[in-house]
Amino acid sequence: MNTLRFRHPAVDFLIVLLRARLARARSGEADRGVSAVEWVIISAVVVAIVGVVAFIINNALRSGATKVGDCIKGASANKTC
Repeated sequence: MNTLRFRHPAVDFLIVLLRARLARARSGEADRGVSAVEWVIISAVVVAIVGVVAFIINNALRSGATKVGDCIKGASANKTC
């Protein structure tokens, strides 16, 4: 195998890393790809759930803040919200 050497160790590391990944991909470990796809799908579902929950919480906080702001604007010494 011909070896490339650069003056920067990070570039050498990157080349070695990429060659190792290429060798692993060529070795026929196809089942590892299936596992990776499953993890991507699971992660996407979790991210979607977190996004929906964040949207709901954001709307609730915004609504509450509006109510408090309206209460403060209309506050007087003789009435409560």
